[in-house]
Amino acid sequence: MKKMLIIFFLLMSSTIFAAEDFYHFDSESAQQRFETLTKNFRCLVCQNQNIAESNAMLAVDLREQIYQQVTHGKSDKEIIGYLVARYGDFVLYRPPFKLQTLGLWLGPFFFLLMGRGYFFYFLRKCGSG
Repeated sequence: MKKMLIIFFLLMSSTIFAAEDFYHFDSESAQQRFETLTKNFRCLVCQNQNIAESNAMLAVDLREQIYQQVTHGKSDKEIIGYLVARYGDFVLYRPPFKLQTLGLWLGPFFFLLMGRGYFFYFLRKCGSG
């Protein structure tokens, strides 16, 4: 029983020190803007999470930067422009359609067509042999 209590308290103590962000906003709309913005930026460390969900130090820093800019009255467009200028289009989940991001937008279709072409080539080759 003693061992179980010790394990329980050890597990509970680890959750006490978990990193949590607490931000105070003057209005509900500012909080909504912050939440929307943090969900629309990719964590550059994790790459499969947005910065709202990530616990990486860079994501924490980005959330802090967004919080500061939201509280200073910057527009969403200004905040997005700042982060894109600093980290590039990769920070956006939906990068703009331009020459530098052409591969991101058209790459999946290219590979789909290549796979389909190979599939039909394979079927034709197996059918004739």
